[in-house]
Amino acid sequence: MNAVKKVVILGGGTAGWLAAALLKKVLGSAIELELVESDDIGTVGVGEATIPPIRLVNQVLGISEADFFRETKATVKLAIKFENWKTQGESYFHTFGAPGRSLAFCHFHHLWQRAKKFGEQPSLWEYDLNYLCALAGKFAPINSKDAILELPYAYHFDAGLYARFLRTYSERMGVVRTEGKVVSVEQYTNGDVKHLVLEGAKIVSADLFIDCSGFKGLLIQDTLNTGFDDWSHLLPCDRAVAVPSERFEHTLPYTRSIAHSAGWQWRIPLQHRNGNGLVFSSAHYSEQQAADLLMSNLDSKALAEPRVIRFKTGRRRKQWYRNVVSIGLSSGFLEPLESTSIHLIQSGIVRLIQLFPHHGNTAGLQAEYNKQSEVEFTQIRDFLVLHYHVNQRQDSQFWRDLQQLTIPDSLRHKIAIFRENGALFRDQNDLFLESSWLQVMIGQGIEPKDYHPMANNFEGQQLREMLEGIRRIKQEPLAKLPSHDEFLRRIMAS
Repeated sequence: MNAVKKVVILGGGTAGWLAAALLKKVLGSAIELELVESDDIGTVGVGEATIPPIRLVNQVLGISEADFFRETKATVKLAIKFENWKTQGESYFHTFGAPGRSLAFCHFHHLWQRAKKFGEQPSLWEYDLNYLCALAGKFAPINSKDAILELPYAYHFDAGLYARFLRTYSERMGVVRTEGKVVSVEQYTNGDVKHLVLEGAKIVSADLFIDCSGFKGLLIQDTLNTGFDDWSHLLPCDRAVAVPSERFEHTLPYTRSIAHSAGWQWRIPLQHRNGNGLVFSSAHYSEQQAADLLMSNLDSKALAEPRVIRFKTGRRRKQWYRNVVSIGLSSGFLEPLESTSIHLIQSGIVRLIQLFPHHGNTAGLQAEYNKQSEVEFTQIRDFLVLHYHVNQRQDSQFWRDLQQLTIPDSLRHKIAIFRENGALFRDQNDLFLESSWLQVMIGQGIEPKDYHPMANNFEGQQLREMLEGIRRIKQEPLAKLPSHDEFLRRIMAS
């Protein structure tokens, strides 16, 4: 129960340096903070797409958006475009926005569903400002008090540059960086980690250790053996092959996710290059086949040789155990289909700050941390499984097998009630809003049999006019917004 005065972070990269920056910024002189990493150990470094909460993290750190764009070669992300996921040749968007304008007890899509009964109706996304801007290649922050004109956004950025930026920030704040490889881990008789022994016999001690050692989990798994919940039966992709390529002439303000016969390909636009990768099942593709498929489907010239990343989908059973907290890949891994990897780093650090054991480790703090972590990982897992399970492809065994999955009861229930009458309920603390679940379900072809009775309060012509008015309001900002590339030029010059 000794007070936590010193914290040691094992591992750099985005996880380590983001943990260092946030902990030092929030806790300040209350803790001494040291980060141990080795230049000889690489990082995965392909997490180049994010979701909107990263903007709040940057605000907490006091990082200006202009500095962030310059230092990380960032671009804007309004959405993900899913191509070939429902069937080959079809596509849909999952945007950060919400379609239309909802009523107090009735989501907009119920009105849209009823309007379809009166004849031809624009797609759901025609009422979504994020979609309209993504399609037009336009962006600038919109300052409006009307929620209907909100334009939520995130970033694409170079993860290596982001880690470097955060390192500079952290060291200026007083974080001490120690270079070295861990050769052994010493423990107290009760099992807590006592200190790290580095090459050259250097000893690094702490009251609390944060494991950011990547997939290996040097402290949380190799030392404390907390166990792992394997979710490969639900998300069978277990490999990725990644390669950078030359940037496009026009920079898209969205990520592309392109389904292939046994996996999917990402295309992420940055200012200085493009990020490309293929997530796949090794039971269906060899690593060479996957690399060949990726290289033959690049939109620009490759800048390096493709590299393979091997992973297992799942989570550590205890992400905080004894005096070790795992953050980032050491805590578990969910494939980057919805760009949640960096968010899970952020949320893990924020959770630790909220439950920080200032007066010493307690079972209660650990239990609450682990409970919240499990719920978060499980909810994201269900959302990812949704994309795969409700596909309608018949061109490969991979997709047909996914249609036959025995999915978790939590996901089965959510799909079932949406099929009945379009009902959507956000679970407590679910990262994804109702609008996210709606777009994926509609995009993947799940059509509700009915709609909310409040939609019947509007007659046909009245309903059409109301929806057309909402559609016009959503389209109005487009004429005033600059192109995405023009926005980037302006902010880089500011």
